[in-house]
Amino acid sequence: MKLIIAYIQPAKLNAVKQALYEREIFKISVTNALGCGQQKGYHETYRGADLEVNLLKKVRLEIAVNDAFVKPTIEGIIAGAKTGNIGDGKIFIQNLEECIRIRTGETGHDAIG
Repeated sequence: MKLIIAYIQPAKLNAVKQALYEREIFKISVTNALGCGQQKGYHETYRGADLEVNLLKKVRLEIAVNDAFVKPTIEGIIAGAKTGNIGDGKIFIQNLEECIRIRTGETGHDAIG
């Protein structure tokens, strides 16, 4: 079992969801996030004041999958989020020690589905 965490551009969320659905990956958690990487932000003028915006809007996806779905999940995220420009995002993969479905008490692979 793996936990896949991805940070993507907010505008690419629908494309990523569609690419995951095509690969039969339906269970996903989405959170708004702020961050910066190579982009390092940008400068903006607001009412005559020069502002430096260095935390950019991102979307954080969390997807728990069984081992057979790791590669399709990663491929789906890349297919939906990739533009070839700086700021496309990052994917992190972590081992998932245990998973428990609260409603039924199922554990492990069965709890993920």
